[in-house]
This record gives sequence, structure tokens and C-alpha cells, in this order.
Amino acid sequence: MLLQPAIKTLITVITCCFVFGCSLTKRSDTPIDHLPAIDLHPFGRSVINEQQHLELISSACQFGFSFDDRAFHLQVSLPAWLHHNYLQYELDGVYKNRIRIDSSTKLITIVAPTAGKHTVWIYKATEAHTGPIIIQSVNARKVKALERPEAPLIEFIGNSITCGAAADASDVPCGTGVYHDQHNAYMAYGPRVARALGANYIMSSVSGIGIYRNWNDEGPGMPQMYEKTDFRISSQQTWNFSTYTPQIVSIALGTNDFSNGDGRKLRKPFDSAAFVNQYIQFVQLVKTKYPAAQIALLSSAMLHDQKRALLQNCLTAVKGKVDALYPKGKRVALYFFLPMNAKGCTGHPSVEDHEILAKELIPFYKALLP
Repeated sequence: MLLQPAIKTLITVITCCFVFGCSLTKRSDTPIDHLPAIDLHPFGRSVINEQQHLELISSACQFGFSFDDRAFHLQVSLPAWLHHNYLQYELDGVYKNRIRIDSSTKLITIVAPTAGKHTVWIYKATEAHTGPIIIQSVNARKVKALERPEAPLIEFIGNSITCGAAADASDVPCGTGVYHDQHNAYMAYGPRVARALGANYIMSSVSGIGIYRNWNDEGPGMPQMYEKTDFRISSQQTWNFSTYTPQIVSIALGTNDFSNGDGRKLRKPFDSAAFVNQYIQFVQLVKTKYPAAQIALLSSAMLHDQKRALLQNCLTAVKGKVDALYPKGKRVALYFFLPMNAKGCTGHPSVEDHEILAKELIPFYKALLP
């Protein structure tokens, strides 16, 4: 879909039970060959665990490094309960592809087309609820951790659409595999918008999530999950919101509140009053975390006709109330998507659909950035 096999970088996944001491010996002519995870500079929701390893949590959570050689090696693992997960990466500023990590995978070796100095950015392709990907170290000649360049920051809060879920069937066809096999966070509309505008981004998104109810249950919704590091209501770890200071907080919720669910579980009619009231409270919560941020509320390209109009009316009501509550603050911005007939799996936008959504949104965000 996205990649032509002839130009894909060679990827070799090596399963082993030892820390590659024989294949990567210390060389006197290189300052660093072994970069432990604790020395990386992750961007997005992540934690350093008790073993001093980096756990990538949120969609498109990322880290970068440079090296001077033909290949680099990632020592990785998954939690015991997780069968497989996905990373994806850029090499020298060019997106390459996704990398499947199985429970038995210990080492990933990626070979560049040529020897020399390269820059790499590694991204988590899946969402927080899929489970963490654990990075133990990066190994290569002259490997050096990179930080994200200074740039305006956009936080994208949303549901499966924001995650890039069910968007990429290039490796696992729709209707086969498991849910996260078609995730592609890097190609979702939010990261596309941010890259087009030279902005940084973080993603706070959960499949099936809503404001006052979810796709097939009555909650807990994003207002209850947002402060949890991994967006799980049972989690004891809360996110440190001083880690980042976004200039824009983009909220795209509502699709799942309007959902009819699986058609088997009892689903009450949409409650516009509950939706508006809880949405207002959620915006207030976000404002306690980022008082100076521009709040932007997005509708849903997946809703049509009466549902589309009702969501737009609800968001307009939220904006009016929030603006009245904060008369000296920045006015809430609204964006109403054009309706879309999505072509991804299970009615979600495909990778190509996300490109359409991003192009539609770029002028809107460009006007909001300082």
C-alpha cells in the first residue's frame, strides 16, 4: 500500500537469549557503541521501569538516535502477556515501514542501504491499550541519542481514528489477525498534520473511547482515563503533565458516543445534555493541565446526516459555554470535517483516507499556531 518492496530497507529480526556481546564488541575508535534505554530521549507517554528499560506507551511515542555504520541493533522485549506488537521507523528522514515484534524477539537488526552516518526515529505503531514495547538498548557504531528539535507542540486527543487504528492492511488483510495488526500511528492524520507544519506532536488516543460513553459500553470515557499514564482506569500511575507544554490541544471525540455498539448490547439513545456537560468538564480538566493552550474541538468525518449535525451542534454548545467560563482565555476553535466514506478496516479511515483528513486540517491548524 505504502511501500514498494524494491525500496524497503532490509530488516532482520534475530531471536536470541543473550546480550549480543560477541557480535558488538567495544571499538576503540568509537565513543559509544552501547546506548542504554535510560539515556534515550523519548517523546510521548513513556516510563522507565524498574529494570531501567524504556516502555513506549502511547501511539507514535518515539525516540531518535544517530549512528555511523551500515546497521543498528535494538534490544527489545514485550510484557509476558503480549503476543506481538509493532514499531515503525524513519531512516534519514524517510519513512520505511512497520516492524513486527513477537514475544520471542530479543534483538532487531536493521541494515541501511549504505554505510555512513544515519539518523533514525523509532515510533510505536500501536496504541496504549495494545500494551507497551520495551526498549532495553540501542547498539551501533558511534550511536548517539537525539532530542526532538524545538518546535510548537500539538497534543491530539481522540479515539481509534486518532490512533490510526484499522488503517493499514498492507501486511495483515482486514478481517484477519488481531485488532492492532492494522494500526499505523505514524500515518494517522495528527502526525501528518504536525509533520506538514514542522510541529512536534503527542497522541492521547484510545480505540472505542468517548466522552460520556464508549463504543459498546457506558464508560469510563476519556475524562476518566486521561490522567492515567496508560489510559487504563485501573492503573495506579498518573501522567506528569508538566512533561510537555502543547500550544494546541486537539480533541476529536464523539464518534463512539453516537455509536450503536455491537447491536446486541442494550444501547440507550444518545443523550446530548450528558455529552455536552461532560465535554465541558473535560475541556476544563485539560485547561487545568495546560492553561495557555489553544483548545481545538474536531467533529467526526465518520458521522453523516442527522448525527453529523447533532454532533456539530453539541460542539458549538461546548465552545459557547467554555468561552463564557474563560472570558480572558483563548477562544475555543472548532473544525467540522467533511463527511467521509472510509475505506479502511471495519469502517475506519485507511492510510490514504488519513492523508485526505490531514490535508483538510492543515490550514486550520496553521492558522492556530503562533
